Amino acid sequence: MNSSSLILLASASPRRQELLRQLDVRFTVAPANIDESIIETETPREHVVRLAREKALAGFEQNLGLMPALGSDTIVLLDGDILGKPATRPEAEAMLQRLSGQTHHVYSAVALVVNPEKVLEALNITAVTFGDMPGDWIREYCRGEEPMDKAGGYAVQGGAGQFIRRIDGSYSGVMGLPLFETAQLLREAELLA
Repeated sequence: MNSSSLILLASASPRRQELLRQLDVRFTVAPANIDESIIETETPREHVVRLAREKALAGFEQNLGLMPALGSDTIVLLDGDILGKPATRPEAEAMLQRLSGQTHHVYSAVALVVNPEKVLEALNITAVTFGDMPGDWIREYCRGEEPMDKAGGYAVQGGAGQFIRRIDGSYSGVMGLPLFETAQLLREAELLA
């Protein structure tokens, strides 16, 4: 572990690392391996906040509490259904066909464990409207790797971005780490000026 690190990022996501660098915060990466299953009784909001918190807590414990840990989780919500990371290419295609021409919501939660008694949390909800995506384009897009590790089967900063008609909210939140909320938590914990 890098002793000059200020916080631990409990995520292997290159996108979250790239975004966190924008805040000029020193960090080390230690992905948290948690069960991301949906609990039947929880709302989408409760689900995404719980996963962000559990990732941050797992990172903090993994790190033996030597530094604060940041966890984040992002889900796509369409017509009350949570669209997670597609497990197969046909599932990615089906997700994008559902999102085509529709407005969905991206819930991006962030949690910061300063110590076991101090866990700070925030949630960003952003509305994303897709124009119509041609079926041939969807099939071709889903042949690549990009949709496979993304909530909803797309990357806002990738090929699918050309079909996004409107974003009402946080672009960084749709990418996977809402910078405004993350910076607020880090300032609250006195880890960012």
